Amino acid sequence: MTIKFGVVGCGRISPRHFQSIAELENAKLAGVADIIPSRAERPGKEYSVDAYTDLRYLLDRKDIDIINICTPSGLHPAMAIEALKAGKHVIVEKPMALNLQDADEMIQTAQSMKRKLCVVLQNRYNPPMLEIKKVVDEGKIGRILLGNATVRWYRPQNYYEDGWHGTIKMDGGALMNQSIHHIDALQWLMGMPESVVGYKATLAHKMEAEDTGVAIMRFSNGSLAIVEGSTVTYPENLEGSVAIFGERGSVKVGGTALNRKGIWKIENEMEKENLLIRQDITDPPSVYGSSHKAVISDMISAILEDRDPRTNGYEGKKSVQIVLAIYESAEKRKEVFLASNRSSNANP
Repeated sequence: MTIKFGVVGCGRISPRHFQSIAELENAKLAGVADIIPSRAERPGKEYSVDAYTDLRYLLDRKDIDIINICTPSGLHPAMAIEALKAGKHVIVEKPMALNLQDADEMIQTAQSMKRKLCVVLQNRYNPPMLEIKKVVDEGKIGRILLGNATVRWYRPQNYYEDGWHGTIKMDGGALMNQSIHHIDALQWLMGMPESVVGYKATLAHKMEAEDTGVAIMRFSNGSLAIVEGSTVTYPENLEGSVAIFGERGSVKVGGTALNRKGIWKIENEMEKENLLIRQDITDPPSVYGSSHKAVISDMISAILEDRDPRTNGYEGKKSVQIVLAIYESAEKRKEVFLASNRSSNANP
């Protein structure tokens, strides 16, 4: 069975979707849409599919099974809900929404329409991330004591002058946009924090949202974690990493897109360290990484097997909830406790 896709939003992330769909045997791109005609026409010609300037044309296509939403973040909820109500399954880029009410409505609509909702958290599928998840879940590093998510990236001022990047309504700042994959990875490994204390600031750009954010997370078992995210590290991206420190081991994954082991010191496995940290790994060409294909493949399997996607709406909501708690803490200047969030029963 071939699953057909329609992609809305033909900006900088969309080529990862086009290429991934093209590489999957049971997937086929059927149409694209963008409000700027020239942006839709380019992939339309490249992949020989119809190009539209309105999402509704994709939704009217009976042959399209899944809508991939690659538009600005503030448009994700309305477009996802419209697509779900039209009977389409939905793959939505991160963050799935900019507030919890919209995230919940997306999840509830998917449930009521009996459609699948998948959030693009592609870095969970990177081989080093799968390995670090395995050693944590198997208890090889013992009780986790400390975690860290670091995003030291750079964006020039003109990045924030496109009308939506860095705005409160459509994007958020360095935490909600650039750091959300690393925050997701941290909670995937450590679980949801019980509380956060955060600070945010706009230090080097003219923009509504923050270009720098830091936070301390506290977990119910007593462990702690630190988050640092920014777009101020001139002149280029310097680091994007997640590290976990336990009683019997310390592990860290970095690289361009959480694709390279940086530290791998586990009790009784020290002699393997040089073999495990390979220096001949080729970094992906961008921070988007190389695992969109795995996300889309899992979504196809979820439809065929009638199960939740591994990065379903509940999973996508978690990192949004953490970032919003950091924002609230920064604004109110106090510790913020997170409400419980149903965990997924379908983790990779």
